[in-house]
Amino acid sequence: MKRTAALTLTLMLSLLSLHAQAEAVGDAEAGGKLFKRICGGCHNIGPSVRSSFGPQLNGIFGRTAGSVADYQYSEAMKSSGIVWTRDKLVAYLEDPKAVVPGTRMIFWGLSDQEKIDNLLAYLQSFQAQQP
Repeated sequence: MKRTAALTLTLMLSLLSLHAQAEAVGDAEAGGKLFKRICGGCHNIGPSVRSSFGPQLNGIFGRTAGSVADYQYSEAMKSSGIVWTRDKLVAYLEDPKAVVPGTRMIFWGLSDQEKIDNLLAYLQSFQAQQP
């Protein structure tokens, strides 16, 4: 009986480990460099940041679009009803105006999936820091 329980526990831990590896997509360090180059002119992220030309991006995953208090969003973004999931962020990074027609974000989009994964890994590293 103890052997079966131990085997079951080992199997469960192995499955959890595989699941965690599958979730870890992208290189946060590379994403940080990309963020500074293509996003940092408008967006801030990190401890004690405020919105600037664009909203700050701490805690973006699970956040409702248009909800950061210190930023004046377009009506299109405020009324979009979007909750930022990984899939929704991927689509938005690929083509912002297709996901939120009327957005004021001036960005043509990314077509390189590796860059998107890296950027999202970087954003994920600031998930615990809420706006």
